[in-house]
Amino acid sequence: MSNAPRLTSLDALHRALGATMTDFAGWDMPLRYGSERDEHNAVRTRAGLFDLSHMGEITVTGPEAMKALNYALVGNIATIGLGRARYTMICQEDGGIVDDLIVYRLGESEYMVVANAGNAQIVLDAITERAAGFDAEVRDDRDAYALIAVQGPESPGILKSVTDADLDGLKYYAGLPGTVAGVPALIARTGYTGEDGFELFVAPEHAEQLWRALTGAGQEAGLVPCGLSCRDTLRLEAGMPLYGHELTTSLTPFDAGLGRVVKFEKDGDFVGRTALEAAAAKAEVNPPRKLVGLIAEGRRVPRAGFSVVAGGEVVGEVTSGAPSPTLGRPIAIAYVDAAHAAPGTEGVGIDIRGTHEAYEVVALPFYKREK
Repeated sequence: MSNAPRLTSLDALHRALGATMTDFAGWDMPLRYGSERDEHNAVRTRAGLFDLSHMGEITVTGPEAMKALNYALVGNIATIGLGRARYTMICQEDGGIVDDLIVYRLGESEYMVVANAGNAQIVLDAITERAAGFDAEVRDDRDAYALIAVQGPESPGILKSVTDADLDGLKYYAGLPGTVAGVPALIARTGYTGEDGFELFVAPEHAEQLWRALTGAGQEAGLVPCGLSCRDTLRLEAGMPLYGHELTTSLTPFDAGLGRVVKFEKDGDFVGRTALEAAAAKAEVNPPRKLVGLIAEGRRVPRAGFSVVAGGEVVGEVTSGAPSPTLGRPIAIAYVDAAHAAPGTEGVGIDIRGTHEAYEVVALPFYKREK
């Protein structure tokens, strides 16, 4: 088996655009095309174009597709309306988070699960195994789709110019089939940037045509191609968790402050229910560390794994950190002991290579767009 990274159908185009490429979750992906700060700011103020074809699509169909997913995942799949999407998670029997997911209901008994690139095979295997007792078929559709995202305040106008789909009627976390620039696509109003935007699932052979059409349509609006680097700072400002950082198998959704995605009221058993009920009860009585935002008073940038300190004691750990182009200061997301987690808590810092740098504790997200 080759260890060479997989290439998306837009690989040659990224290289022609001068992208700096990086191996991400076994894929060769664009990290940046020019300045990651400029790409970040373009998404916040205008629009950015992303290749997300590394994400993992898994289709579940059949008379008991909903029941199979209800058992496999922690969310209530029964309440997803036709054409709508839901953020949820798949957990281990012990409640640990395997991955966070988006589930789209595409038909009466057809669902598409989108997993993170690095976990796609693990999620596929887990759902396949968990669906075995149900009248449902689990299909690996990773090669059936390329995924292009257009994100930012100008994205609705740009997309409207190349599609006759009803974008005004498309709610946040919904999807509809349509034609974009002559290409059949599933148009979803989702994203990972904190901005309005769309994710377009298309056949890989149509990806380049769509990318070029969107580039042309967005030229006057200031649309730029964007890499994974600014996607990370955008999601960090928006307080969105990243698997492997804020979410891991050693944490339950309740540890991550995302207990709301676990739906105990749904019919039937689901994998991890017993452990998660115990985690929910524990979180109510004696919350473990809480996920908070930290804003630097100085200029030094924290990284994942750095210790959060107060009064000479370690009180937490940074899970993600970066300079924030929007705030103009370094920011971090961290798990911090409940006693030091309240916004405005005094005397909290981050140990950056032996020096305790002062940080302000804030509620997440750091950035919220005006509706």
